[in-house]
Amino acid sequence: MPSNQPSKADRREQAKAAADALRAKQARAAARQRTIAIVSLVVGLVVVVALVMVILNNGKSSSNTATADQITPTAASAHGGFVFDKTGRLDPPSDQGSGTSAWPQSLAKSGGPVVVSVYYDFMCPWCGEFERTQGPTLDALLASGAIVLDSHPLAILDRYSAGSNFSTRSSAAAIAVAEGDPSHYFSFVEAMMATDTQPKENTAGLTNAEIADVAKGVGVTQDVLDQITSGAFTDYAAKATDLASQDLGQLSTPTILLNGKNLTQDLGVDWTQQGALAAAIAAAAQG
Repeated sequence: MPSNQPSKADRREQAKAAADALRAKQARAAARQRTIAIVSLVVGLVVVVALVMVILNNGKSSSNTATADQITPTAASAHGGFVFDKTGRLDPPSDQGSGTSAWPQSLAKSGGPVVVSVYYDFMCPWCGEFERTQGPTLDALLASGAIVLDSHPLAILDRYSAGSNFSTRSSAAAIAVAEGDPSHYFSFVEAMMATDTQPKENTAGLTNAEIADVAKGVGVTQDVLDQITSGAFTDYAAKATDLASQDLGQLSTPTILLNGKNLTQDLGVDWTQQGALAAAIAAAAQG
């Protein structure tokens, strides 16, 4: 009778087929494991790259908004100005009072010095004209003791600086000089308003490094130059502008006050006329 048992050759073929099937199964499993490992690696790399980008972007954002520790000047008045008499910068008293008649306006006396408040923006062409034509008059009156000069660097014309925020940065530079090296403040303002330095509206203006070069040229100390370069007072420049807006109601530059009265609107004086400013100051001194 024929046997139902597979022959030796058949058993070898069956064993070979089973082994082949096992190897194929193992290969498929290994391939799946490799795919999972690769996908996991890729996902991990994506996560790492995303985290790195977040960190870098945060750092970049931080450096754009505050390149240095922001500082509040101690020499600024409660109205955001810096006050000078013939002896130099005056530091505000501990109790400045309140309202627009408070210090430094309280320094005005009949027959005594007139408090001249000047609000300016380095991007403003008329401010440049005022400084170039009236600056020498104010310098002489300040040196004689006839006036107290209340100076307000403002930042209202950033929209005309091609996205560079020149008004804010240059105002911050002036604040740095007034705070840290006041003996060179007026020289710095004069240099920044010179015809070959003051930028035209709708241009980017000077970089912080270029502003620092102007300051260096008039003898400003290195620690203040570093503050100009880093933009240490940019936050306060915005605050001082807001304070001026509250005091004046409507900001425009240049704005000149004599003992708190607007030279143009209240006193009807056109400072562009030769001798008009000096005459108005003399009249204000008589009360």
